[in-house]
Amino acid sequence: MVRFSVSVDGIWTVKNSVETHNHELTKPDDQHLLRSSRHIIEENASVLKSMADAGIRTINAFSYLSEEVGGVENLGFTKRDAYNYIQKERRAKIENGDSNSLIELLKNRAAEDNMFAWDVQTDEDERLVNFFWVDGLGRVDYDCFGDVIIFDTSYRFNKYNLACAPIIGVNNHWQNIILGVSFLSDETIDSFCWLFRTFLKIMDNKHPVIIFTDQDQAMARAIEIVFPNTRHRLCQWHIQKKTPSKVWCFNSNSKVKGLFYSCFTKCDSADEFDRLWNEMIREGDLQSHQWLKDLYRIREKWSTIFNKDCFNLGILSTQRSESTNFVCHGISKATSSLTECFLGLEKLINTWRRNERDEIFRCFQS
Repeated sequence: MVRFSVSVDGIWTVKNSVETHNHELTKPDDQHLLRSSRHIIEENASVLKSMADAGIRTINAFSYLSEEVGGVENLGFTKRDAYNYIQKERRAKIENGDSNSLIELLKNRAAEDNMFAWDVQTDEDERLVNFFWVDGLGRVDYDCFGDVIIFDTSYRFNKYNLACAPIIGVNNHWQNIILGVSFLSDETIDSFCWLFRTFLKIMDNKHPVIIFTDQDQAMARAIEIVFPNTRHRLCQWHIQKKTPSKVWCFNSNSKVKGLFYSCFTKCDSADEFDRLWNEMIREGDLQSHQWLKDLYRIREKWSTIFNKDCFNLGILSTQRSESTNFVCHGISKATSSLTECFLGLEKLINTWRRNERDEIFRCFQS
């Protein structure tokens, strides 16, 4: 600690100085965690950027660099620093001309359809990073069918690797409908909060009853913040797909497997759920299994027994959204601009609405 006094003439004088620390200093192995000591040198930045451009996940690129220098403590930056660097690089790639063309297109659609609504988010450098829009029919559909929505960010297209995140609903013909579309440059709590708040503002502050997503912590936290009264449900299919790689005896022990699946949809009470879950843990000797402990802690989000009091259309997974992503794959490619992606999605929405009109006609006739 050092204390100074400053005279009216601007002269600094040391009044007190203590050279010893009142706490333990950071160990050398933990020095890379200090903000003042963290820095991505140019060589590592180049490797991160090249690997990201080649489609290699950031976590794998970070692991590669840390192994090269004998551990993360010798790397000079953290995993979060690597993610932030890659996201900043991706945001910087969005060309001004491309984003301006998309905004002009959104303005034109709003002039043609007085219920068309859109918004964008910028970063600290005033670059556009996130986009959301919905047309008039999408807003009407949300008013009619917005109690249960599905949100998925697993599909990425266009040359900026933005996540295409459609908000999907189900109409009275059991068909998918798009209730809004967003392009997100990253999947952080801030981005999700911005999107959900924008969605609510445009949809006259009508909160959904249930929202289905995959297991994403940032998304879950954003839902807690923006949709505090909405029931958050997790995709059963995603969880079941992960289980064989998480639980060592899942495929070799048919009883464990059967009990696990029963906990999803076969229980008639919370007591029965606990009984079957505990039997599964004993049968597989899984008392110390951390992934299963975490899964049990959020059981209300994925087991149907805890959600029988809430309207949910009988939906159990986000696969309806993923089927949308499969269709999206046919309307864009890795070199597509933002405008091309928008026009492709618009064409998809019009096709779905044509199918809905066909179904209405068929119902009236038969």
